[in-house]
Amino acid sequence: MPRKYFEDQFDDEEVLLVFRKHPVVMRRGLIYAGLAVLLGVVPSLFKPEYSVYIIGLLCGLGVGGLVFLPSWVAWHFSVFIVTDKRLIQITQKGLFHRSVIDMGLNQIQMINYEVAGLQETLLGFGTIMMQTFVGDLVIREVGHPAKIQKQLLQILRDQGVAAVATPVVPAGEILQQEAEDEA
Repeated sequence: MPRKYFEDQFDDEEVLLVFRKHPVVMRRGLIYAGLAVLLGVVPSLFKPEYSVYIIGLLCGLGVGGLVFLPSWVAWHFSVFIVTDKRLIQITQKGLFHRSVIDMGLNQIQMINYEVAGLQETLLGFGTIMMQTFVGDLVIREVGHPAKIQKQLLQILRDQGVAAVATPVVPAGEILQQEAEDEA
């Protein structure tokens, strides 16, 4: 029996690509954790003793860790899995909310990416936009979006999935073609 990399993997399915959002998505939790550590050492300003500082620092680190934990859990357990049959987006929102989107590779029509702004350019993250038959799928704050887009396009080509372009025929030509077919 082949090895399963995730719980919902089918027996005949092969995992081709796994990626996450850029760690920058944890920035809010990191800022709040840093503030908790700073607030933990505030009592040592009023009573400047070594023991008060150490206890305050340890309490601040503990509270900071608890404040940072939901951000880390949301980042770590939110994952994008591309198999030879489908794209699965697992999004963890907080500690007790999980959302799963499962889409066949043959539903993907187009994949684009965007890196907008100084922060995204310097830190190397951006947005991947997928146009599908059921609507657009936008994945924000993905690390190295150009690389991920290239890998996704290569997977689609390897699996024989390509966007089908429907030729636009003017109405006059359709009527003329129908008249020729009747004659």
